Amino acid sequence: MRRRTVVCALCVAGIAATLWGCNETLIPFSLDSPPVILTPIGFANVADGRGRFREIYCAIRADHGRGLPEDLPCDEALVRLPGEPQPTGRPVNLASPPRPWRVVVVPGIFDECIRTYVQTFSDALTHLQAHGWRTETIPVSGRSGTAHNAVQIRDFVLGLPLAADERVLFLAYSKGAADTLEALSQYPEMLPRVAAMVSVAGAIGGSPLADGYVELYNHLLSDLAVPNCAPGDGQGMASITRAARQSSLVRRPPPAGVKYFSAAGIPGPERMSRALRPFAERLAHVDPRNDGQVIFFDTIVPGGTLLGFLRADHWALAVPFSRKAGALPFNVTLVDHNAFPREVFLEAIVRFVQEGL
Repeated sequence: MRRRTVVCALCVAGIAATLWGCNETLIPFSLDSPPVILTPIGFANVADGRGRFREIYCAIRADHGRGLPEDLPCDEALVRLPGEPQPTGRPVNLASPPRPWRVVVVPGIFDECIRTYVQTFSDALTHLQAHGWRTETIPVSGRSGTAHNAVQIRDFVLGLPLAADERVLFLAYSKGAADTLEALSQYPEMLPRVAAMVSVAGAIGGSPLADGYVELYNHLLSDLAVPNCAPGDGQGMASITRAARQSSLVRRPPPAGVKYFSAAGIPGPERMSRALRPFAERLAHVDPRNDGQVIFFDTIVPGGTLLGFLRADHWALAVPFSRKAGALPFNVTLVDHNAFPREVFLEAIVRFVQEGL
């Protein structure tokens, strides 16, 4: 049953990929989005934490990252774009977690379809637990929209038995970042329990893929029966279009009181898994600096801190297919660049946020 679930889920993606390739216009003409600009982060109220994040990442790798199952030298794992700040020279605290945080993962779209086989950040969460952090994963609907999943996030957080001084640190992946922002902005009763949110390859500004193909998805795939993957409200794709996400940011900006951080992938063609290459090529008509699902500038939370860019595609950042080698016949051929030191990546995120707060 587990193999059948994954095969059926990937059949959905395969059909979608075939249909999407037939559409010549990736972003249709529309007047539904608010006006936006593309500008360097220094002019967009985003703090640049890349230099310090690199220091923390490299210190973790040097101290206890080289013995992990997947390892990359720092300069191979981290992308250096122009303007990255110089290292601070400050020491990195690698002691046990001083803050009583609950690290809570919010997975991405279609996660429910493959959850019985592979779980988002499962390898990295095991690593965090070994180093003293308590972790959770919210089982959001894989095919529902952000409004539906925001309710699930609210209910989960309000029902979480936290200690008196314990707060939530969200690790929000892909569409899960949009779901989480929706929850924070819609349900202020959550805010006293939340310290920070990190967007990991998040669909903060939407994805041109969703804009271009939402109608095809809605007409042909939204109601397709997939084992262990309920159709939900059918709004999963529609809720991460550029129009939907940009309009949501205008109506409901990220609320104050929570700190925001962002990290994303810029793998380049040489580190893109075969299954994601057609999507990356389509996105390249807008910008080639994408991870196969989202463009790098669409992943950044306004008013937050940029942590950095990783040389990993959308799945390699978070979904450990590489730790399931041999379990599925398509693993090696279609997901052929999934190996990445996710343990070091997530620990660096948590320690950076811990230091910043």
